Amino acid sequence: MRLYGALLQLPGIDAPDLTWQEALSQYWRDLSWMRWPLAFCAVLGFVVIVWKFVDLSAKAARTRIILKEIDELLTQRRIKEALELTRDTNAPVAKILYAGLERADEGTERVLKAIENQGLIEMGKLEKGLVVLATLTNIAPLLGFLGTVIGMIIAFQAIEAAGEVEATLVAGGIKVALLTTAFGLIIAIPVSIGHNYFVSRVDALVIDMEESAQKMVDTLHAIEAGKAG
Repeated sequence: MRLYGALLQLPGIDAPDLTWQEALSQYWRDLSWMRWPLAFCAVLGFVVIVWKFVDLSAKAARTRIILKEIDELLTQRRIKEALELTRDTNAPVAKILYAGLERADEGTERVLKAIENQGLIEMGKLEKGLVVLATLTNIAPLLGFLGTVIGMIIAFQAIEAAGEVEATLVAGGIKVALLTTAFGLIIAIPVSIGHNYFVSRVDALVIDMEESAQKMVDTLHAIEAGKAG
């Protein structure tokens, strides 16, 4: 409602006796053809944000559970049980640890290499969708600015055709210019917030996986040193 009230104060936007739903419907029509690319960005951003939130929440929950169980097994040096647990669990950290545990007999260097390779694969999966959000963060304002330019061109064409400057001649073009810019920013701001939020959650998951992987490597190294001794 505050945004609606602020929009009514912008030059070129009238304030008829309409409800905020009716006003938004009017603004939607005033956007002309620019409403379709902006609507596509809004819908795509919303879908990706919801999907990514559910996906990362599920992976984070599975990661917390599996890390607790694996840490206990590694503390007790029950490598075989840990290998079976990670093999049967669909979680990024489990896949990384499994890649290292199945090469436990090949030496620490092979374990580290396997963890590194699998870690890159899981990192790519965790970051899936973030490129879309980053792209929308840039595209939505640009579409708004494009609408601004087009609206100003329409306004100046009306002035040129009439040969004089009147508010009624340029109001339509200026309205389109202001509305497209506003809607572009309205789309870009929450998408940008969502993108940064997901980046922080991915970073947190990566830190947890790295800590668990390091603990596993230390345990395997201690076992290997014990056998050598």
